[in-house]
Amino acid sequence: MDLKNKNILVTGADGFIGSHLVEALLEEGCTVKAFTYYNSFNSWGWLDTFHEEKLNEIEVFPGDIRDPNGVRTAVNDADVVFHLAALIGIPFSYHSPDSYVDTNIKGTLNVLHACKDCDIERVIVTSTSEVYGTAKYVPIDEKHPLQGQSPYSASKIGADKIAESFYRSFNTPVVIARPFNTYGPRQSARAVIPTIITQLLNGSRKIELGSLHPTRDLNYEISIGDLGKLIIGLINPDAEIISKDIRKRPKKSEVERLVCDNSLMQELAGWKPQVSLKEGLVKTIEWFKNRENLRKYKWDIYNV
Repeated sequence: MDLKNKNILVTGADGFIGSHLVEALLEEGCTVKAFTYYNSFNSWGWLDTFHEEKLNEIEVFPGDIRDPNGVRTAVNDADVVFHLAALIGIPFSYHSPDSYVDTNIKGTLNVLHACKDCDIERVIVTSTSEVYGTAKYVPIDEKHPLQGQSPYSASKIGADKIAESFYRSFNTPVVIARPFNTYGPRQSARAVIPTIITQLLNGSRKIELGSLHPTRDLNYEISIGDLGKLIIGLINPDAEIISKDIRKRPKKSEVERLVCDNSLMQELAGWKPQVSLKEGLVKTIEWFKNRENLRKYKWDIYNV
């Protein structure tokens, strides 16, 4: 699908991936409406860091994905919707699971209803590799069973299945995308790479992490422990890793292994990895070295 000159709505545009997507869509010549989370500070998240010239190209729509009326208003004049708005933290989902159902499942339902009624050309629902849980076989492809190993992952499974049902029941043109372990500038402090980098750049020599043995797919499979050592080597080789119980997931909730089969993406979009893990980490570290960026992170607490 050619997106040039299309009216694009991005929910979750104020977040890590959403803000980068907004920039990419502008470069493609799209007209972009950025759905941000309404709050009393009138914060637009990472969009607030955009240069004024770029920000003037965007229509910002503050709202709440849980409210069907605001969602319908935002969707009404769009051609394509990229739905990224979600609660993402896994530890927070252990003690506030209701909020994940309201935001991730009901919020996605609101988007789908609006897209169906407004005759949207395409809606891309952003899921997560967490829906697969610990790999039963590798690499993980689209046929892998779904396993709700945390309230967060269960809520994303629910959102995926609601999206699938709209395709099957109403022929709503839905695509479900399941990214594996993204990282880079602007990523939440709840993710492991910003956790490591921010501790190191703020001078800590004892880097606090949770379980070290699980593996993740950052385009290249690696254990959390080895990832930590790699980043330490790039910033301060004298630092060491401390595994803290408070940062560990419950045993049956921990996703032990994620390895992506990206062949379908290569087949459909011609996508291939272009950046090595080390190169990607170096670029990410450079972004965090900017004091204006680094000071936005509460590095000395456990960010749930």
